[in-house]
Amino acid sequence: MPELSRFGGMVIYMLFMDTKQHNKPHVHVYYGDYEAAVGIDGELLAGALPKKQLKVVGWLAFHEEEAYKAWNLAVRGEHFDKIAPM
Repeated sequence: MPELSRFGGMVIYMLFMDTKQHNKPHVHVYYGDYEAAVGIDGELLAGALPKKQLKVVGWLAFHEEEAYKAWNLAVRGEHFDKIAPM
């Protein structure tokens, strides 16, 4: 699973060609036993995270352009650059 970023105990992944289940640009966030799919627009699509880890929404807003660029590459099966943590 290609890693997009890592901070605050969270690991954020973006999968290649991942358009079937959620059908919108999103990331997969893992924190301990929690996992969630979060739209780049900040919408929680699936799963759950502790309230404190929802700061990933602010991180996505701050890095929106980079996240969409990574998404566009990932859906074509192309590698993308990692994004800096908060």
